[in-house]
Amino acid sequence: MPISAPEPLLQVSGLAAGYGKIIVLEGVDLTIGAGEIVALLGPNGAGKTTLLKAVSGLLPRTGKVRFGGRDISTASPRETVNAGLVHVVEGHRVFTSLTVFDNLLLAGYGLDRNALAIQVDEALAFFPEIAAKRADKAGSLSGGQQQMLAVAQGLVRRPRLLMLDEPSAGLSPVLVDRVLSAAARLRDAGTAVLLVEQLIEKALALADRVYALARGSIVLEASTKEADLPARLERAYFGQDH
Repeated sequence: MPISAPEPLLQVSGLAAGYGKIIVLEGVDLTIGAGEIVALLGPNGAGKTTLLKAVSGLLPRTGKVRFGGRDISTASPRETVNAGLVHVVEGHRVFTSLTVFDNLLLAGYGLDRNALAIQVDEALAFFPEIAAKRADKAGSLSGGQQQMLAVAQGLVRRPRLLMLDEPSAGLSPVLVDRVLSAAARLRDAGTAVLLVEQLIEKALALADRVYALARGSIVLEASTKEADLPARLERAYFGQDH
């Protein structure tokens, strides 16, 4: 008798979402396996950020979302986080008047105090630059360091899946590599990553698989090892790939 494949960590089926009467996404299907990095690419306005917000419960949605074998289609953002699915939104969203350390404590609100101290240290270990500034106000950090802090906030809860929305936005090439290398180390530690990124070459070098989103629908799903992938992506963006 053949052994059935394990259920994906995240399974999105027939997802639709938007803003009020404006439908942005329709009929989106997507899966992510445990410990896998998946890149979500597409032109501006394709609906990438909307998709992440819908999956994490920040936007109303229809369709099915299963995570870790559970149906979370109607889960609130807090319930989604508690299940192990963490969304780092675009734009270095940190509390600038609080210290680096306090930002991380807030990210772990509700955790056991002893566990929180350990998990804050684990998150800081990914980014030695901000670990050295743990007592500094977040507002004194550079843009790149604030992005590292935003990612570290997501790591405090030891997520099973971390969704990163354009973590490279506004960063220098050196800092981009530093932030994306953290994603690779997360995969090595068993955490899955869904990465929305405009730097296509870097995203493809990091990811195991890629989805392309255009006009609110998935238009391509492929392994990043495919030799003709850049050409297929270009055709998919312009509606010529199947």
